Amino acid sequence: MMAVSLQPNQLTLWDSVLQLTKSAQDKNSDPLLWAIQLSSSLNSAGVVLPSTELAHLLVSHICFENNVPITWKFLEKALAVNIAPPMLVIALLSTRVIPNRQLQPAAYRLYMELVKRHAFSFASQVNGPNYPKIMKSVDEVLHLSHIFGLQVCEPGLLLVEFVFSMVWQLLDASLDDEGLLDLTSEKKSKWLTSLEDVEIDGNETFAEKRNELHEGLHKANTIMAIQLIGELLQNKVTSRILYLARQNMPSHWRGLIQRVRLIAAHSAALRNSKHLNAERLLQLTSDTVPLLSQNCKNISQQNFHAVMSSGALISSAGQCHGASWSVLWLPIDLFLEDAMDDSQVAATSAVETLTGLVKALQAVNGTTWHDTFLGLWIAALRLVQREREPSEGPVPRIDTCLCMLLSITTLAVANIIEEEEGELIDETEHSPANQLKEKQGLGKRRQGLITALQLLGDYDSLLTPLQSVTSVANQAAAKATLFVSGVGSSNSYYESMSMNDMPIDCSGNMRHLIVEACIARNLLDTSAYFWPGFVIAHSNQIPRGVLGQKPGWSSLMKGSPLTSSMINTLVVTPASSLPEIEKVYEIAVSGSNDEKIAAATILCGASLFRGWNIQEQTVLFIIKLLSPPVPSDYSGSESHLISYAPILNVLLVGIASVDCVQILSLHGLVPLLAGALMPICEVFGSSVPKVSSTFPSGEEISCHAVFSNAFSLLVRLWRFHYPPLENVMGDKTPVGSQIGPEYLLLVRNSKLASFGTSPRDHIKIRRYSKNLNISLDPIFMDSFPKLKCWYRQHLECIASTFSGLVHGTPVHQLVDALLNMMFRKINRSVQSLSSTTSGSSNSSGPGAEESYVRLQVPAWDILEATPFALDAALTACAHGRLSPRELATGLKDLADFLPASLATIVSFLSAEVTRGIWKPACMNGTDWPSPAANLATVEQQIKKILSATGVDVPSLPVGGSSPATLPLPLAALVSLTITYRLDKLSERFLVLVGPALNALAAGCPWPCMPIIAALWAQKVKRWSDYFVFSASGTVFHHNSDAVVQLLRSCFTSTLGFSPLHISSNGGVGALLGHGFGSHFSGGISPVAPGILYLRVHRSIRDVMFMTENILSILMHSVKDIANSGLPRETVEKLKRTKYGMRYGQISLAAAMMRVKLAASLGASIVWISGGLSLVQSLIQETLPSWFISAHGSEQDGGESGGLVAMLGGYALAYFVLFCGTSAWGVDSESSASKRRPKVLGCHLEFLASALDGKISFGCDSTTARAYVSGFLSLMVACTPKWVLEVNVDLLKRLSRGLRQCNEEELAVSLLGLGGVGAMGAAAELIIETPLF
Repeated sequence: MMAVSLQPNQLTLWDSVLQLTKSAQDKNSDPLLWAIQLSSSLNSAGVVLPSTELAHLLVSHICFENNVPITWKFLEKALAVNIAPPMLVIALLSTRVIPNRQLQPAAYRLYMELVKRHAFSFASQVNGPNYPKIMKSVDEVLHLSHIFGLQVCEPGLLLVEFVFSMVWQLLDASLDDEGLLDLTSEKKSKWLTSLEDVEIDGNETFAEKRNELHEGLHKANTIMAIQLIGELLQNKVTSRILYLARQNMPSHWRGLIQRVRLIAAHSAALRNSKHLNAERLLQLTSDTVPLLSQNCKNISQQNFHAVMSSGALISSAGQCHGASWSVLWLPIDLFLEDAMDDSQVAATSAVETLTGLVKALQAVNGTTWHDTFLGLWIAALRLVQREREPSEGPVPRIDTCLCMLLSITTLAVANIIEEEEGELIDETEHSPANQLKEKQGLGKRRQGLITALQLLGDYDSLLTPLQSVTSVANQAAAKATLFVSGVGSSNSYYESMSMNDMPIDCSGNMRHLIVEACIARNLLDTSAYFWPGFVIAHSNQIPRGVLGQKPGWSSLMKGSPLTSSMINTLVVTPASSLPEIEKVYEIAVSGSNDEKIAAATILCGASLFRGWNIQEQTVLFIIKLLSPPVPSDYSGSESHLISYAPILNVLLVGIASVDCVQILSLHGLVPLLAGALMPICEVFGSSVPKVSSTFPSGEEISCHAVFSNAFSLLVRLWRFHYPPLENVMGDKTPVGSQIGPEYLLLVRNSKLASFGTSPRDHIKIRRYSKNLNISLDPIFMDSFPKLKCWYRQHLECIASTFSGLVHGTPVHQLVDALLNMMFRKINRSVQSLSSTTSGSSNSSGPGAEESYVRLQVPAWDILEATPFALDAALTACAHGRLSPRELATGLKDLADFLPASLATIVSFLSAEVTRGIWKPACMNGTDWPSPAANLATVEQQIKKILSATGVDVPSLPVGGSSPATLPLPLAALVSLTITYRLDKLSERFLVLVGPALNALAAGCPWPCMPIIAALWAQKVKRWSDYFVFSASGTVFHHNSDAVVQLLRSCFTSTLGFSPLHISSNGGVGALLGHGFGSHFSGGISPVAPGILYLRVHRSIRDVMFMTENILSILMHSVKDIANSGLPRETVEKLKRTKYGMRYGQISLAAAMMRVKLAASLGASIVWISGGLSLVQSLIQETLPSWFISAHGSEQDGGESGGLVAMLGGYALAYFVLFCGTSAWGVDSESSASKRRPKVLGCHLEFLASALDGKISFGCDSTTARAYVSGFLSLMVACTPKWVLEVNVDLLKRLSRGLRQCNEEELAVSLLGLGGVGAMGAAAELIIETPLF
């Protein structure tokens, strides 16, 4: 019976076809004549050929009543003359023949012959008139949509499923023939009908028939089936179609791979095959088989793809004028160094950013994971080594750099490894049980880490420990030595052990610390101690140190009480494990009052700064302690936080240092900390300042003190101190858009709401202590009305002058009290100071003692009145009623009375500077302090620092008729800072004013910053170099040409094109040098251009112009690269020689390596300078504009269509890819990746329109073509997940355009990564693409 239903008017036709076939069969007619006669009859009847009905009829006729040679010849000829569709015939036969292959071995053999002849050529079928109908019939026969679970029924998609099913059917048949099918997870086949379901013709039993069959034919069939599988896997058309299935149907592909592995491992037929072996079969299904062929026929593709492989890139790296392999990781060096900038407190985690950056570079560079991790560790070590001889200053960096190396970098590596192993676990859960063992080994990334750390031992110069951690490194080496020697390894040994007690030399290095950090994070185990060369010698002798000599962490863990001696030890000795820090937290929660204070002190000690293995845990415990829960038995009228004042104050003071805040920022915990500080500020700022608590030492603490500590820390968590100049000048956004408390709460709420939703979070949760129970409830500014009111006033202060103070109001009375307190030593009335602000008053104001009484009000009230008092004082000074010294003293008294008022002082004076309404203050040494003593020296040092960039430094006024001046509010602020002593108490408040002073002075006209640097250098001579370096950056704030020159210097130094007196080697060393410091005799030295740029870029007012300049510098750099960096005169001489330039005297691979380096530098600068928004602006606006504009000979040096133009296109391709991967990542893990589809879609729409001819490029056509093919090739090779996000119709347009440019392979690859929706179009394109 036929498997199709025919309309009544067709019955006669198909009956006649069947009769014709039977007649020809009986007569043993020539198959060709039968086919011609049949084709003529069908054409006369109006049947569209090839005919699906005919396929059904012929297969039904053969199987199996007419299973004779002549009918198979008829069938083959019907396929040959294209009157029956081969795919449908093969599908129909597979459902009949394969289940009956044991009964009908000859039919099975003939079926496979038909597959060999007709399953590798689909072009005529795809282009035929009945193609959609044929594929629909194939689906109905094989139930492809149901089996594979894809709802889309496009013909091309069904074609992929059909090819996939052919391989799977042959695999199941072969496994069944050899008794291996039971080893599969399903124990049966989706395709083979069980024996009891097979309709057996005749009277003989199966066993009788089986005995009649020729055993040799069965064995030959199995061998042929396996060989046919191999042919399908390696044929250029079917292998690529199968690759599409692998990409888009991973779960089904895993099932197929399992079957291939079973055959490779157990098949006797495979062992007997002469044309295929197990190794080759496994290779054909490995993940390394690419879809994009490397045999590209276009010269441009050959040039591009030849250097896309990591091997070529790395091997050529050392040939590029001294550039080394490490330049592949230049973006990491720049990111790490930029993250050290203390002026920026990031709301996002450096761990997450670094994780994304490392994954992006691994993808773009195409390197192994061990090379990637080695590059990461080397970059982090370079960061630390740049602090080997730091210039002394107010901002210590060593602890922050060590945090980046041993905590942040280690956590980033953990993220990367855990991500892979999480995927392996997920695969295991969905994989057959017998594949479990295959998944249990080390992942590639973890093994890569082990190899990288083993290789790291070869970099001796980078591993030399800083002096401050030498003892810790030695201790780590001693621990490994004792472990290898079999000596006990409890912490008590290392706590009480002196290096002098060791019987051997245990000199440690930075690798010992890195390995310890990785062991603590469960990234390595103690087998690392046995690596060759890790332990210098063995010791069988126990150290002579006496245990218990110095009570430490081990004593605490054993239950010893917190004595004074133990507390002192624990404060200066970091905890080494999570249980130790958990123990301290438990004491801080449930101990006595004295123990709570001691525990808080310990948490804020060495465990916070140098407990790298548990640093983020320590911070989280501190944040948790800053948010104590309401006691169950609490019934007081005031907030429960008041009773926690002592421990809160200890914690606030303990985390107030500048390097501690930076460590919090690196861990991304600033939003969480802000959420904990806001309730403290609200409560203590609303309380009357009575003595709220007393420390065990007898020291009293008031609400004002706790509030000031909390508030001073809170405002440092966003850039509140940046002058309003950036909001009212240039292209900056309006007032109020800068990061503020609302933004911090938004980030906090968002992170807590999304935490635990991703697979990575599930693994990350395991790291955290079970004792941590951070509230996930959102927090909003409306919960803190006093803070919200102050912040509104702060923004108003920036936007406009204060006015409207009404006489007699509580605020006015507080203003009078503040002025009396500030200037109580001056024998004059408050009226003379406040008349301009408070209106007429006959009162002489309260006395000093009365003022203090009247100021015993909540701190928020004082902050509300402070701007009016400051306005009055500044006005009085401007009109001569108050001397500069008196003004500075009054400001200092106000800050001493309520340190939190420093924030208001900073914001008010900064705003007043930008208004420009105050006459300048003459820094003559009489009224105001004079910088004349060392201003000339500062000028010379600034010129020396900038000498590496070639930037001109404006001359400074020194004496003569034009003495140095500062805006009056700025002079007041700098005078205030100079009055402070440099002690521990003042430090936490100076770190609030210092960055504000720098930012404000940098925004003022030249030479304000050098004047301030000179004044502070007089006060603290040992910090002179630091202040001069800060002042040197001001040159770039006011001169955009200087910024361009600095950028150009960054490129030339990195590429090795700088003059010899600076650097000729290029690379990271030339760009970043040794950091900043007096490393050479004779004082200050030139600073590497990269360090300078990273210190000044946040103050550049118009960041948008940066992308255009970087683009221009990049293209000029490409021309220099093509000319080998030689001067134009030399190039012209070489052109006139016999052989000409010949690729600019360097190999194409070396040129491409340097082009890639230049692109990565440019992209890193764009990303670091403007973040996600600048990258998106570049891709959406700047780059399309550049392509449309004409550039002429400036771009290619007059060699249109030549090497320069081609390299320029590839440089832009890498530039955009580096920008995109830095900002968005290569996957969808980051929140920024959510914006990628829209921006990338717009850019690809632009490229598709250009390929369609709707847009004309103004640049060189070679450049444009190189960019399009280069960028799309990079997307295919490096960021396949990006392609998956692109609209399918857009991908089809791009592929059509690429085909018009003879980029067929790239067109196929692009569609192949477009997901299920593009799979059909990709398959059809594979079939239509000529093979070469």
